[in-house]
Amino acid sequence: MNLELTTTLTTRLPTQNGEFVLHYYQTNQDEKEHLALVKGDVTEQENVPVRVHSECLTGDVFGSRRCDCGEQLARAMQYVEKSGCGVVIYLRQEGRGIGLFHKLQAYNLQDNGLDTVDANLALGYLADEREYSVAAAILNDLNIRSVALLTNNPAKIEALKSLGINVVGRLPLVVPSNDDNVDYLKTKATKMAHVFNN
Repeated sequence: MNLELTTTLTTRLPTQNGEFVLHYYQTNQDEKEHLALVKGDVTEQENVPVRVHSECLTGDVFGSRRCDCGEQLARAMQYVEKSGCGVVIYLRQEGRGIGLFHKLQAYNLQDNGLDTVDANLALGYLADEREYSVAAAILNDLNIRSVALLTNNPAKIEALKSLGINVVGRLPLVVPSNDDNVDYLKTKATKMAHVFNN
């Protein structure tokens, strides 16, 4: 079955990081609710700043220091607000696609000495189970010609390109490490090829 966006809705969303139009999406493949925060008129635009952000309840909502997710989300929103045009897509694929329960299990394994990649593998998952077909469908729905992706993850760029998205550049999204996530960030760099420079 080809993925289709089946339910859409838009509403104004003022936030502490800027004012956006919130686009709500559902698809014909699951019951998850995906979102896009849109700033300005992105229709037919080139080189649009886009952040494709996968849900991280612990980081995005509770401000967990175990990762850099919440800070990345806030900085992406701030960047788009300052640019006056852009999109932050929020995909409901918690824990790099393994779900909240298993992510919390992985946390416990990390506390016992495994890194973030080996913890996922020990639970029987890939290091990264995420996929980006919904993000591609949303970008196509918004009728964006090309994007500059706010990311440190080259694999995300390649995944979107393979889905037909014209990614013309990468905008780094680096936040300072802390004592609780420094090893996590090192693992993302060494085992997942994330790029942490400007």
